[in-house]
Amino acid sequence: MTLLEVQNLTVTYAGGAAAVRGVDLSLATGRKLGIAGESGCGKSTLALALLRLLPAGTRVGGKILLDGEDILTMRWGQVRAVRWAGASIVFQGAMHSLNAVHRVGDQIAEPILLHRMATTAAARRKAGELLEQVGLPAARASAYPHELSGGQRQRVMIAMALACEPRLIVADEPTTALDVMIQAQILRLIEQLVSEQDVGLIMISHDLAVLADTCDRLAVMYAGRVVEEGPARQVYEDALHPYAEALSSAFPRIGDPASRFAPHGLAGDPPDPSALPSGCAFHPRCAVALDVCGTEDQALRVASRERRAACTHVPADPGEGSVT
Repeated sequence: MTLLEVQNLTVTYAGGAAAVRGVDLSLATGRKLGIAGESGCGKSTLALALLRLLPAGTRVGGKILLDGEDILTMRWGQVRAVRWAGASIVFQGAMHSLNAVHRVGDQIAEPILLHRMATTAAARRKAGELLEQVGLPAARASAYPHELSGGQRQRVMIAMALACEPRLIVADEPTTALDVMIQAQILRLIEQLVSEQDVGLIMISHDLAVLADTCDRLAVMYAGRVVEEGPARQVYEDALHPYAEALSSAFPRIGDPASRFAPHGLAGDPPDPSALPSGCAFHPRCAVALDVCGTEDQALRVASRERRAACTHVPADPGEGSVT
């Protein structure tokens, strides 16, 4: 069953910066979709757009269908009801998201009080249960954020995201500020919760290896567009688009001496969204760019039954057609 469907989503900030340009994505209930790319590729803007959290003055086009209802055309009261109860978000940097002067249990209980109309006692009891669900003692509900470690604060953020039993969770780089051991624990926790509660997960990261281990499918974004999309492990190990291949090669792989001693970097930075180059936005950094890449933009094309890529080097599968 399709839980979320994003159709031709565009996001343009005040001043003309096109941060998201014609993105199409879908997510089924109980599935995990990873979104990868460098900083500035539009990942977090996409995440904020899903719950209409973008700043005033931002122009948003297309459709964001959650259980068949378009979030972009909802009245404000409907959007408020969808947040937390229908979809929730886990931000990177829990210390910046938690209120430093309120106990974490009260912060978890707040959405339950507002959206479930529960009593204070019931909301606090539920907050304790949620803390235990994410691997913390219920007694930690009385702690302030600064009294918890980074991993514990991130667990609190996940508990908050689960507070109103949403159907969709958006995790925007939830493990960026954590060491690798705690990162692994948080990722396993997220996987377990998604499986047990049958919710949809969108996880955003710059690390393809993390997404390949955690997610079912992977979409790679560059300059506001999806340039490759397919089964996560396939995209990570055998990327079709030169940018996705460069991202994958940037991380040394355990057991692969070639990647360990000679990781491949990628020179330069993503383009300024307000001054995109002509043709394919990646062509100024692409080692295999052709003349046509500088004049003609490349739309996503179906390379096989489960894979799409936006590159002239990837011929469309004649049996599948193309994606525009």
